[in-house]
Amino acid sequence: MSTESHRSSELSAAASRSVQMLPSNDCSHEPHCPGAYDVDHGAARVVSCHPEQGWSLLCNGVVLFDDTGEILPDGHCTHARRADLTAAALHRAA
Repeated sequence: MSTESHRSSELSAAASRSVQMLPSNDCSHEPHCPGAYDVDHGAARVVSCHPEQGWSLLCNGVVLFDDTGEILPDGHCTHARRADLTAAALHRAA
């Protein structure tokens, strides 16, 4: 198993354990955080931040990575959008 895939599986397992410890998607914040499957789910509050490892756990159970990749509570992963963000930044500079 490659180091990258091993790290990814470790993070997925950690995220699953963290999500299971969270109360059932009942956000206690006012106003309530968006749900994990809402379009604006990245706007939820951070409940656990690990900048040294490059990820944060949001109130809605989403694990958000510094490179904009995500793991949703059901284990579905979204790829990093770093290339999209870089292209947008270059476009703005022009």
